[in-house]
Amino acid sequence: MASRHRSKRVLSVAISTAFLLAVIAGYFAVMNRGKPEEEDAAEALARKSRVSAELEEALRVDETGLSRATVTLQTTRGRIRFRFYTDDAPKTVHRVAQLIRSGFYNGLTFHRVEPGFVIQGGDPTGSGEGGSGVTIPAEFNRRRHVPGAVAMARKAEIDSADSQFYISLGNHPRLDGTYTVFGQVIEGLEVANQIQPGDRMTAVSIDHGP
Repeated sequence: MASRHRSKRVLSVAISTAFLLAVIAGYFAVMNRGKPEEEDAAEALARKSRVSAELEEALRVDETGLSRATVTLQTTRGRIRFRFYTDDAPKTVHRVAQLIRSGFYNGLTFHRVEPGFVIQGGDPTGSGEGGSGVTIPAEFNRRRHVPGAVAMARKAEIDSADSQFYISLGNHPRLDGTYTVFGQVIEGLEVANQIQPGDRMTAVSIDHGP
């Protein structure tokens, strides 16, 4: 009788031990499974931080006032490239850079084309009334509306600029100080002059530069 009780106790201890070991093994299995995901998340965050730091550095201006970073507008007529006036319009530059990096402008049209005056795009509706939904405070500055100047379109309200921008095709001093100039075309002004209504920005990207 005593032998049977001892056997039951031994069996009970063995079962308890086996159960405990299984729980411990399961715990470590779960912990180990989580590590790669945690590492991936950490790597993604580190990569995002590196990219942000690189962009911030690229947006710094040189002695001409233009950024090292260059925006490339690949259009249905050819390529237009411009650089930012970061110090003159920092909020505008950072918002436009954010929109470009998100792919917002890819595929949008130039809905307004006035030869010798401006070409304008950046409206997802193509009507001239749309935008990203986030407005940018006006940053009027000393930059002039010369051929190739890149500036923000807006409504009558001063702080109503959103995602729409235009490229000046000539000298237009009457616009100076009333619209935020935030960049300057460095290549492809002849392409800008060929743009027709409905032509698309097939891809828009930022090159951080050397």
